Amino acid sequence: MSRFDPRSMALLASAHVVDDVNQSFIPVLVPLLIVQDHISAATAFFLIFCQAASSSVIQPSIGHLADRVSMPWLIAVGIFLAGGGIAAMGVFHALPLLYLSALVSGIGVACFHPEAARFANYVAGEKKATGMRWFIVGGNTGFAVGPTFAAALVAVWGLHGSVFAIVPVTIVAALVLLDLPRLRGFVPAHATKRSGAGTDDWRSFWKLSAYVVVRSMAYIGSVALIPLYVIEALHQTPKSGIGGLVTSAFLVFGVMGTIFGGPISDRVGRKPVLLWSTGLTAVLFTLLVALTHGGNLWLAILILLPTGFIFVSAQASFVVLGQEYLPNRLGLASGITLGLAVSLGGMFTPVLGAIADHFGVAASVLAIAALALIAFVLALWLPSESRSGQRNPGKPSVASAA
Repeated sequence: MSRFDPRSMALLASAHVVDDVNQSFIPVLVPLLIVQDHISAATAFFLIFCQAASSSVIQPSIGHLADRVSMPWLIAVGIFLAGGGIAAMGVFHALPLLYLSALVSGIGVACFHPEAARFANYVAGEKKATGMRWFIVGGNTGFAVGPTFAAALVAVWGLHGSVFAIVPVTIVAALVLLDLPRLRGFVPAHATKRSGAGTDDWRSFWKLSAYVVVRSMAYIGSVALIPLYVIEALHQTPKSGIGGLVTSAFLVFGVMGTIFGGPISDRVGRKPVLLWSTGLTAVLFTLLVALTHGGNLWLAILILLPTGFIFVSAQASFVVLGQEYLPNRLGLASGITLGLAVSLGGMFTPVLGAIADHFGVAASVLAIAALALIAFVLALWLPSESRSGQRNPGKPSVASAA
């Protein structure tokens, strides 16, 4: 179908919400695990690593497999495992079983993203970024509300509260399974034949992946550093909760940016959105340090909110662009741009922390600005739209026609 299908996209976006809630759940459990189970901080944080590593490492493989054999049931299985692993952490207390639970949750996340993003592409209609934005918004929303959901459960039931993580994933997984016959109807003929969708442009795709990795270094680093900047540079107390509130507002404005960024991408092109998103982000983070390092909280908020909007507005664009560069491998493209590249970007966070330790948090924020600028330069190297053919993703590219 060439038209956007609201029903299927609503289902896939809802599945993305309940899947990504689980990606930000474990950090809320860490303090309780340290206090109640008497494990070290390093051991507790290794649980986060287990979930992230198992998710990032196998996502490209899952995507590659899904491109060869359509497996929409993986959407349901993936979200169930993602929440089931978190739920198990509220039951098991033996360290090996906690590690296993985190690994299972990460595997569930890995199973979900490639196939769900592939079907989101199918139901998005002709204006891919406009349709895909709702799927991306689902993930951003889940990641943003995950800590609040976890904190509410933990506040009432302690560690055992994580058991209730199984409830939303079970409900949505059941809805996905019931809707599988309808979802299968959106699979185009060329997807089963692995031909007719155009030529895979691997060179451009790896350039885009480099952009996504560096951009993710800046984005994940900014989410981690904003609370610290609010406390150290803006002289707020940790107990005030202002750092968390500002970060939440930053993420909410990022969701709004995704909503508006998709249609802009379909109107003006993918590459321009990538360029102005990272270029303006570099400028805004530089202005943040230059104008607020002395302690102006309200001016910092006025800068950070549009920064979140602008920074995240490109997310639908680069996910769709990756799929357009690899039209015969939508699952693999999604697994890399939504999974592996983002996880690799997150691994840079300790470097930003080290910069903050040695040179101050303002230096780390300037490092984020530098990363955004590097991403801007990498986006300049991407081919123009007339070369990549992304304005006509269902047709052979110029390169293939030649």
